[in-house]
Amino acid sequence: MSQQMLTTSLAPTPIENFVNGAHVTTAEWSVIATQSHRKDSTQLHNQDKFIPVLSPYSGETISYCPISKKTDVDLAVAAAQEAFQAWGNRTMKDRAQIMIRFHQLVIKHRDELADLIVLEHGKTKTEALSEIDKGNETVEYAISLPQLTQGKIADVSRGITCEDAKRPLGVVVSIVPFNFPFMVPMWTLPLVIGLGNTLVLKPSEKVPLTMNRVASLIREAGFPAGVVNIVHGAAETAGLLTSHPDVKAVTFVGTSHVAELIHKQGRALNKRVLALGGAKNHLVAYPDCKLEMTAQDIVNSFTGCTGQRCMAASVLLTIGPQPQLIQEIVARAKQLGFSQEAGAGKMGPVIDAASVKRINAYVTESESQGAEILLDGRTAVAPTGGEGGFWCGPSIVLHKSKSDKMLREEVFGPALSILQVATKEEAIEFENANPYGNAACIYTNDPWTADWFTKHFSAGMLGVNIGVPVPREPFSFGGINRSRFGDSDITGEGAISFFTWTKKVTTKWAVPVEANWMS
Repeated sequence: MSQQMLTTSLAPTPIENFVNGAHVTTAEWSVIATQSHRKDSTQLHNQDKFIPVLSPYSGETISYCPISKKTDVDLAVAAAQEAFQAWGNRTMKDRAQIMIRFHQLVIKHRDELADLIVLEHGKTKTEALSEIDKGNETVEYAISLPQLTQGKIADVSRGITCEDAKRPLGVVVSIVPFNFPFMVPMWTLPLVIGLGNTLVLKPSEKVPLTMNRVASLIREAGFPAGVVNIVHGAAETAGLLTSHPDVKAVTFVGTSHVAELIHKQGRALNKRVLALGGAKNHLVAYPDCKLEMTAQDIVNSFTGCTGQRCMAASVLLTIGPQPQLIQEIVARAKQLGFSQEAGAGKMGPVIDAASVKRINAYVTESESQGAEILLDGRTAVAPTGGEGGFWCGPSIVLHKSKSDKMLREEVFGPALSILQVATKEEAIEFENANPYGNAACIYTNDPWTADWFTKHFSAGMLGVNIGVPVPREPFSFGGINRSRFGDSDITGEGAISFFTWTKKVTTKWAVPVEANWMS
């Protein structure tokens, strides 16, 4: 589907929350409608009540995101709380059967969901389809929960057994970012509810349409009313959700600054909190790396999804001079063109005008400090029909000073910093000094070199010749240092522990023949 068709097929009207199995307007929007006997469109421009949802391709308003207030949050949490008792007491197998139906509905509506991601986020169709598939992998993992969460039972003494079982916590809140409208919500949604909890999800106000459509699939799959609820809004709404007294656990994905704030706020209220923050991912090219494979993988890593992902390459450290590798990276990045159609070699827009300004500012500042601009994305020309959109071409910057801000701060865009170092020890010293710890990668043809780097990197997810080392299920996703605030990963076994508590039961059925200290 073309961008023009996507844009014009959706009227710019407010979306609704999804509460207790139904789409509902926010309380303020309902009051406006009641008082004026119609929904006064002039109120849509009141940014205390609504946030315009823009097409990154064209800059046009495609919808409006309501800002949910306390009344709306209370309604959603109350629905989740009411549904919890019955849902949490259903068997794990019973819940998994509904999850199977949801999984099949995602496959059935894969193309439609991908089109929504293309529209509101700006991804290419290929990237959007891949996002749907990756998010559905976590649903598949959740379908296996009956096998993954079997408790233990053992005879611990004569006539005495101990057993344990995973039990749900209650109402869980998930606050998710703009960069993966479907995949990141699927990190938590299937595991949260598959384990017997109920959920209140807040999508990013920049990309609310995809999960609004998913809500209908959740209802169609047969999840009971109140098990999954979606409230829209921005920072105010997130704060209300995090502090709500009936919420037992909170997950967040976003910047490290906000992740730390939410972690502190939630922990002070004795809630479980897992907040994933930003990243500054380092790639290291060893002199023996395979030239063409390495170059293409680096380009894929820093330009894929226009660099708007926490696993994107940000810094390339070359050990010694590697001019051929750098030339090959620049040549391949130059070949990329702006388009959202399916296929390789294409880049979409970034999310908004502020992102374009921020990304370009890092390049400009580096240039003023003496860095060499090998490829300049600041001069990007929008494609036909996208003149009002938010376009930022790939930039490659060769730095001369380790103190350049672009080498140290998260850029979150299609920009690659290159720095030459003399030794592997110098490379590790530079990588370890960064406060983040999400991902890192070593390019080499030598397993011993790879082993040395994977032992010394200070990051939670590591790649060997893979510049976007996202673990696949059953392996879990999560960084360290200031890339994660909390004690577990957000998927996999760590998530199972995070979203449950363990009940332990010790039983004596008969007086043992031989007495001991437990008799």
